[in-house]
Amino acid sequence: MEPIRQHTGKAYPLYRANIDTDQIIPKQFLKRIERQGFGQFLFYNWRFDENDNPREDFSMNDPKYQDVSILIAGENFGCGSSREHAPWAIQDYGFRVVIAPSFADIFSNNCTKNGILPIELPDEIVSTWAKEAESDAGASFQVDLENKTVTGPDGQAVTFEIADYRREMLLNGWDEISVTLTLDDKISQYEEQKV
Repeated sequence: MEPIRQHTGKAYPLYRANIDTDQIIPKQFLKRIERQGFGQFLFYNWRFDENDNPREDFSMNDPKYQDVSILIAGENFGCGSSREHAPWAIQDYGFRVVIAPSFADIFSNNCTKNGILPIELPDEIVSTWAKEAESDAGASFQVDLENKTVTGPDGQAVTFEIADYRREMLLNGWDEISVTLTLDDKISQYEEQKV
């Protein structure tokens, strides 16, 4: 996976509570096992009408939100089924960071395992930043995982918490197999002692 240390990008505000994984990636698109190719189906039922035409009334289709890499969402983002396709779709679309007041636990874990940084911050900060991203689509956010801070368009740096294990995985671009392989020498020594 691609490591995340510092990331600067524009944000797309989707400040709604309880967005579940079926809204993130509807079940009819879960027919492949590769991690790529799901971005085109992200929020499909909101982005497209019954004839597969883009809905003009869904803000994500507004050209001003092209090239966004940070998603700002409402509380309990990623609730519902545990499908790993949800973070795959978010990442394949181009998001590297999701900021929300709270996440579903499984979704948050799946994000970390797939190279997406989920940042949990107080609702008053998230809602303020969502409004700023809505009023100024070019507003830039700076994420510093090494120092665990996010700086909003107003220049205010806010500290966030993340478990050391998850932070280490993202800083190094490791998935769980990569973490296991870092222990290869110790595993081999253990196996040799058993013989």
